[in-house]
Amino acid sequence: MSTNESVTMESKIIKCRKISKGYAEGEVILTKDPLSFLGGVNPDNGVVIDSKHELYGRNMTGKVLVIPSGKGSTVGSYVLFQMAKNKTAPRAIVAIEAEPIIATGAIMAGIPMVDRPEAKILNILHNGDQVVVDADSGFLKILS
Repeated sequence: MSTNESVTMESKIIKCRKISKGYAEGEVILTKDPLSFLGGVNPDNGVVIDSKHELYGRNMTGKVLVIPSGKGSTVGSYVLFQMAKNKTAPRAIVAIEAEPIIATGAIMAGIPMVDRPEAKILNILHNGDQVVVDADSGFLKILS
């Protein structure tokens, strides 16, 4: 296995880079499409409202959002912050590559976030899996 595909299957721990501090456990909501929070997610209820997005109609409130990256306007950071205030934000965010919009939003909102996982998580994880995101220690642990 290459470094990009390494995952300790016994413990199912995947090393990542810390973006925003914290620890969270929860259910995965995964997409292979980049996500824009501005115009893509309703901050009042946490539902994806972009009709062209893979997660259209799905609610991310209290879940661990797994995405390749964010996209869109810098205002997306404030949408994520507003979601945290509204208690509609994801519990944690895991990205293949954190870009400044989502990273800033996660930091402002106090949402644990990691990126650059050392395994192909978009192929390993599935919606409904239970995971731990320990941003402080720099890892993602698959529980089921």
